[in-house]
Amino acid sequence: MTFSVDSCAGVSIVLPAKNEMAAIGETLTALRQICPEAEIIVVDDGSTDATAKIAREAGARVLSHPYPKGNGAAIKTGAGAAKGEVIVFMDADGQHDPADVPRLLARLSEGCDMVVGARQKGTQASSGRRLANALYNAAATYMTGHKIEDLTSGFRAVRADKFREFLYMLPNGFSYPTTSTMAFFRSGYTVAYVPIHAMRRKGKSHIRIVRDGLRFLLIILKIGTLFSPLKIFAPIAALIFVVSSCWYGYTFSTLGRFTNMSALLYMASIMIFLLGLISEQITVLMYKDHQHNGEKTGINASVNR
Repeated sequence: MTFSVDSCAGVSIVLPAKNEMAAIGETLTALRQICPEAEIIVVDDGSTDATAKIAREAGARVLSHPYPKGNGAAIKTGAGAAKGEVIVFMDADGQHDPADVPRLLARLSEGCDMVVGARQKGTQASSGRRLANALYNAAATYMTGHKIEDLTSGFRAVRADKFREFLYMLPNGFSYPTTSTMAFFRSGYTVAYVPIHAMRRKGKSHIRIVRDGLRFLLIILKIGTLFSPLKIFAPIAALIFVVSSCWYGYTFSTLGRFTNMSALLYMASIMIFLLGLISEQITVLMYKDHQHNGEKTGINASVNR
């Protein structure tokens, strides 16, 4: 069955929610009007308010965690339970406009594998968050070699079979968009962006700028080592090589000899570069095996039909 852009037939919409009773009823009502045939799943991540009750009354399929596991964990629960061939992920706090769902689906129908709602200027909560997102986008663009307009946007439409290939990689926290975007790029899948205007959320945000900002940066480095390790190791090796050359020039001009420190720095730069090169080859082999297994799974599924 091919999904429908207009009625959202064949589409599952997953909303992770934790204490979102202030906005979820209105969000679900709007979604049902715009996507009458979509499967709407609310993953209640251990809410202590009436989030789950309101979602059920609004006609959503509710999956509940007994305690808070994290935004990423809720995404994995929803993606695993979704029946549609396309999954739309969006926030339940009123930031994402349900009217944008058909726009993402229309772009996906053109042959894309993932379409991300890229938040435009003026839609972020603070200048600090805008700066942080700009840094994340720049770092990820460098590592992937592709222009990434919004790395951390949680509003996206994906082809379900391709997204599930990377469920094991997704962290339980707020950085699932980072991981999934970079994994799609690394596997050669098509990622596109649709400009959106995010609204101010209703209720209290669960994101802590400093804590989760540091986590995002660590995730970028972690995924960078999986995506293209040489882009991390090579600049470090080059920097150490330059430092060692400068030190050697200084000691040779003042002492007239090659010092042990120069030798140590040169060896360190070479070892770091070789480590990056080996890691790059391991990454290539890992994704080659991953894609081969994915093709085998697709073939087996076709045979079993």
